[in-house]
Amino acid sequence: MLELAILGFLAEGPLPGHELRRRISQLTGYTRPVSDGSLYPAINRLTRAGLIERRADPAARAARYVLSLTAAGRADMLQRLRKPADHEITDFTRFYVVLAFLSHLPDVAERHAVLRRRLEFLEEPASFFYDNERPLRAEEVADPYRRGMLLTARATSRAERTWLRETLGEEPPVFDTGCTDSDPHAPAAPAS
Repeated sequence: MLELAILGFLAEGPLPGHELRRRISQLTGYTRPVSDGSLYPAINRLTRAGLIERRADPAARAARYVLSLTAAGRADMLQRLRKPADHEITDFTRFYVVLAFLSHLPDVAERHAVLRRRLEFLEEPASFFYDNERPLRAEEVADPYRRGMLLTARATSRAERTWLRETLGEEPPVFDTGCTDSDPHAPAAPAS
């Protein structure tokens, strides 16, 4: 996720490290704060791999530098967007990082293939809570806080599925039997 965010933001133009950190923090929000201890090692890995370049910033003090994407970095970013890992499709925050840069893929069919994978995931019955193997619906949970989790997740998932279908140019099912009403595929869901 972090490496894709670095590559994606640098695809939009060169940035100093501190500005890159700010943009990534704004994208991932409170759920996954970006520390210097994770950002700068990732920058170093990408630099060693030849995916980004680091140059001294002529407009700043000697210790400042600007990062830019190489041709190999652009190719790597596009491949990551074409074929996101399963956990990048199923985890809400990771998927939003993919979504933030998906427009960099020049082929609409490739973008739609990624969106279809997300939609298929969201249409699988799931819950935060189960009775044996059966996902529990919000109406079946007595605890008001757990019920709140399920109701919030349900609303978020329905909104996302509606947006995905509209973007893909698909009609909603006549009888929406996709995710159960206890669908946890929402920002509140734990990471997969």
